[in-house]
Order: sequence, then C-alpha cells, then structure tokens
Amino acid sequence: MTAEPGPDPVLGEPWLARTLALRTSDGGEDPAAPDVATLVHRDDAGAQDRAVLYLHGFTDYFFQAHHAEAWTAAGYDFYALDLRRSGRSAGTHPRPADVRDLRVHHEEIDLALAAIRASGARHVVLLGHSTGGLLSVLWAHDHPGGVDALVLNSPWLDLNAGWVTRGPVTAVLDRVGARLPGLRVGALGQAYGRHLHAGTGGEWDFDLALKPHEGFPVRAGFIRSVRRAHAEVAAGLDVDVPVLLACSTRSGDRKAPGPADLSSSDVVLNVRQMIARAPMIGPDVTILQVPGGLHDLALSPAPAREYFTRAAIEWVDARLEDLSPRG
Repeated sequence: MTAEPGPDPVLGEPWLARTLALRTSDGGEDPAAPDVATLVHRDDAGAQDRAVLYLHGFTDYFFQAHHAEAWTAAGYDFYALDLRRSGRSAGTHPRPADVRDLRVHHEEIDLALAAIRASGARHVVLLGHSTGGLLSVLWAHDHPGGVDALVLNSPWLDLNAGWVTRGPVTAVLDRVGARLPGLRVGALGQAYGRHLHAGTGGEWDFDLALKPHEGFPVRAGFIRSVRRAHAEVAAGLDVDVPVLLACSTRSGDRKAPGPADLSSSDVVLNVRQMIARAPMIGPDVTILQVPGGLHDLALSPAPAREYFTRAAIEWVDARLEDLSPRG
C-alpha cells in the first residue's frame, strides 16, 4: 500500500514524501523493522506529461534539490526514490544498506513508476547515480519499454580495483556472500564525502545521519549481488531505450586523493571502466564526459554540474521529441 504524500521532513516545502510499503524479501530484513521505500516529489511545478525518477547511490539519499529544480524548470515533474534501508527509508533498521539481491529494488521502482504514471506522466526517464545507475540498467533490461530513456550519472558498472580483487577475491566473496551474507567485508573511504560536506569545507549541507562520511558497512551479500550484476553487464545487456552515460573526464586517486583529485575528478569509480562497458548496456548509448566532474556530477563545482545538467536535459528533450507523433 502507498501512503498519501505529506510534507517531506528532509527538504521541506515544496517537497512531498510518501511511504511505499514493500513485500518482496531478499532474506536480509528484520521483522521488527519492515521494509519501506520513500518517494519524494517536488509539488509546485504542476502536472507534466514528462517525469524523471531519480535513484541514488550506495550509502546515499536524495538531497540534490538544485538538480531537480533544473529539470522542473525545463518542464519535467521530478521524483526521487529513497530505496529500502537507505536514507529516509532506513528508519531504525539495524543494518542500513544491507541488501543482498539488487533486484529486490525492482519492487519499489515498479511502485514508484506506477504512482508517477497515475499522476499523468506519459514519458518517464530513469536517472540513476552510481549504484542507482547499475540498478537502472538492470531494471531496464528486465522491463523492456518500461521507461523512455535512461540517464546514468557515473554508474557503477565494474569494481574499481586491481585484478586480484576483481578476480580471485570476487570468487571468494561470491561463496562467502551466499553463506554469510551479513558479514562485513569493507567500508567506504571518507575523503570524498568530507570534501563535499559544508561542515568540512564543502558546498553541500547534507544530513550526516542519512549519508555519513564513514558510510555503512559493505556486507558480503551486497557485494556478491553487485559483482554478479557487473558480470551481467560485461556479458551484455539488452536495454532497448536510449541511454546517456555521463561521467567525469578522469578518475583520481581512490585510496589517497589529493586536493586536485577531490575537486575535479571521480575518486570513487573508474571512468575508463564506465566508458568500456557503455556499449554493453544496449544498442543506443551516448557517452557524455564532463570536464572537472566529480563522482556525483550534480555535486561537482558549478561549471561542471551546470554543463552536465544542461547537456542531460537537452539530450532527453531531443530523445523524447523523437518519440512524439508528427502532425
């Protein structure tokens, strides 16, 4: 059941949030903390026949209101989904972000899209960042024609690590993840988040309870599912709608990024991996590289984020125009 929308306690007016009750289980749920997802919607734009649904990354939530405002100004309704066990949807869950099968998120994506369609949108675009980008291509592969286009903001299509981790260690974690899915096997680095946050000299005042610098533990079941999804991408997906893959022009030092890396490159994922795997998503993939872009292109310094936003909207406008009937 979907609750009626009410004021979003995170962003405030004109943002509304509604709770999506979920049923699908991947074995990682807690009976005392039933899973929900949260659909956030900017309410002051008026109903449009075009809409965007945003999917966030790992250890993240939707707070990029400035990016949404650009889409609404261009004539799109903007929605964002805080996935189960993340952000607004984590609540008191004892293991936030502990998802053991990425495809369990298909349920909340389906519910969100149903609500968006019910609002009158005829054309819907999935906009996925990082892990949300990986979720977007998996969902679109499994749901041909389910949306009209994908925009991928630095999608997580491969593991940013050396061959030992990508090969032998992945094989070990696949077995461990099947037997001990809740085992903690890693954590996020803090440098990128600290660079972004206003409290440590950055530009963005996001909620550290929802997006902590230290992240949430990376567990074996989660990374097993991610690596299996990466293998699917490498084998070739069949996404049948246009895809825009946007990323920085370069990757910085992931383990010990310096000021130049933090301010003008992706220090989380490997740009070359994204570009190499772009043709494996589907037959119609456009690559957009953003000079000076950070991992989340929408949180990059102003010139880079404005370039990304403008180019993404123009690309979607053109692709949706191609779908419109000619008079």
